[in-house]
Amino acid sequence: MARSVYVTGIDRGDGRQAVELGVMELLTRQVDRVGVFRPLVHASAPGEPGADHVVELLRGRYRIDLPGTELYGLTYEEAAALQAAQGQDELVSVLIDRFRAVERRCQAVLVLGTDFADTNIPDELAFNARLANEFGAAVLPVVGGHGEDAEAVIAEVRNAHRAYTDLGCETLAMIANRVAPGVKQRVQRTLTEKLPIPAYVIPEEPALAAPTVGQLVEATGAEVLLGDAAGLARDVRGYVFGGAMLPTFLDALTEGALVVTPGDRADLVIGSLAAHAAGAPPIAGVLLTLGQHPGPNVMALAARLAPGTPVAVVPEGSWPTAATLTHLEGKLTAASPRKAEIALGLFELHVDTAELTNRIEVGRSERVTPMMFEHELLERARGERRHVVLPEGTEERVLRAAEILLRRNICDLTLLGEVDAVRRKAASLGIELPQESPGADRAQARIVDPTTSPLRRQFAELYAKLRAHKGMTVELALDLVTDVSYFGTLMVQEGIADGMVSGAVHSTAATIRPAFEVIKTSPGAAIVSSVFFMCLADKVLVYGDCAVNPDPDAQQLADIAIQSAATAAQFGVEPRVAMLSYSTGTSGSGADVDKVRKATELVRELRPDMLVEGPIQYDAAVDPKVAATKLPGSEVAGRATVLIFPDLNTGNNTYKAVQRSAGAVAVGPVLQGLRKPVNDLSRGALVQDIVNTVAITAIQSQDRKGTEQ
Repeated sequence: MARSVYVTGIDRGDGRQAVELGVMELLTRQVDRVGVFRPLVHASAPGEPGADHVVELLRGRYRIDLPGTELYGLTYEEAAALQAAQGQDELVSVLIDRFRAVERRCQAVLVLGTDFADTNIPDELAFNARLANEFGAAVLPVVGGHGEDAEAVIAEVRNAHRAYTDLGCETLAMIANRVAPGVKQRVQRTLTEKLPIPAYVIPEEPALAAPTVGQLVEATGAEVLLGDAAGLARDVRGYVFGGAMLPTFLDALTEGALVVTPGDRADLVIGSLAAHAAGAPPIAGVLLTLGQHPGPNVMALAARLAPGTPVAVVPEGSWPTAATLTHLEGKLTAASPRKAEIALGLFELHVDTAELTNRIEVGRSERVTPMMFEHELLERARGERRHVVLPEGTEERVLRAAEILLRRNICDLTLLGEVDAVRRKAASLGIELPQESPGADRAQARIVDPTTSPLRRQFAELYAKLRAHKGMTVELALDLVTDVSYFGTLMVQEGIADGMVSGAVHSTAATIRPAFEVIKTSPGAAIVSSVFFMCLADKVLVYGDCAVNPDPDAQQLADIAIQSAATAAQFGVEPRVAMLSYSTGTSGSGADVDKVRKATELVRELRPDMLVEGPIQYDAAVDPKVAATKLPGSEVAGRATVLIFPDLNTGNNTYKAVQRSAGAVAVGPVLQGLRKPVNDLSRGALVQDIVNTVAITAIQSQDRKGTEQ
């Protein structure tokens, strides 16, 4: 039977969607088949289950492949009619049957309790408690603290704990959510003292309460005239209603504000967009009232001034529009992935996730899915926070990855680039970069301009000393170290940063050449090489070398194999090494096969403890049936986890073929053999690829810290 967690509350407005997202994250780290079930849902049309925004977010984010209609029980209207006609026992019986249909196909199920908003359910708390007990689910109650003082929050949490306990529920922990930051510590201390189970206190986060421009457009029925998906995803952190003359109006603008002005005020439209383009300050967008569309010349100028910034129009005037806007709060939806990252970061920062996972008691799956592997990377990186430098500070994908890394508290970051340019780019994307704050308990970012940094001369002197044998002088180095790749590499060399990740817009050569010159190879490594972690549906394989060495000789190939096995072990993959060739065992001959055979012999001499087989064909390495025919009795054949390709042509093409044809997630390339971690990105890297590579770099730094000489 699946282990189920029932997240519920005591009233509306508790913001429990952030907790539901956090619990789903914990479950998917442990098992690969996680389901979600909403017993009661508001109808989008009479008699039809609504597309609940939290369920749809979880389905998409965590790749839940169950049909959407099976993730709901009944609409509130259907439930009320059934209860009135046949009683609550019959209603509960129907919901149990529908829950069991999901449970049978999953290893764990997250149940989302009723929302205490227009539900017409008598004694809603007791109803949730009964469902949890009937489902065999442990309860995680969430109590909202928005606008409450410390005493009120403490009392409500204790009362909720008593109520669910008295109703026979197995209560995992208590969560007080949306608590004023100023009273958080007091609430936490008191609840820890007074409750027999863990209590976690999550502070109010304005960015979660802020609606996005897209949500405002939906709520007001506005027509979008300009703007892209990224612009519509920006948070609205305030409102500025336009009526004053332009100079006064510009003084009133605030960062993240939505400008609301009649559509005939072209001066305010163009002025606010020009201010946004200059980053003084960046706004969320412009909402035009009275149904008035600016002329085509104004719209053309607006599009050039601030590409992507939303401009929308509503038929109503400023007053009714203001009345609609004031009551809107942000929602976690599939269309707002940034909010999901904010919510997860908040949950992971303020909830003891290890303790809560242990209390949930979900047995870890033997299969390792891509999602589980990615979760493990982030969790390990977060466990001992490191500092990573990102040279490409104005690149959109890098900035979006940086926001995720900071929100999830994965690592501290330095972004390189001209400071105002980085800030303007981030602001135009609606991205907030937390600033350095000594003693802060969460990840922080700083922006450094190599051309103006006080480190420039120090780095130039260091580089000139390291490369004096090549004729380098301090004067020449002063220019060279302003290159972001060199500056970032020197930060790592000097211990100012623990690792570097680059390559989203720079070539592999531009990224790793400075590392070869400055950081150099680690003791015992003959060359620098790379691996990809290939996350298949049910396991993770390690491919090397697919990115650095075009045609390694036997000695280099043996070194690649030994390094790759060590990297595999470092990231939880038990190394069983296959030295790949077009021939298996003694069935073939020729220079290419002989090279692989010699490399295999060298690995066995250097590392007699390592499981290695070669030469071996790919099918014999990974398929037990083929292995039984071609290499019976081999400890590696059919079970290989580390696959070493004879040359770059073979390795690079194979990893891309598997990635595209088998739908594998390729994490890498991960460089190995350097004294300190520097990793290269593909120029086609997605945001999640960058996040994963930074996490890997942080983990490499954790393992090497204190061993560098």
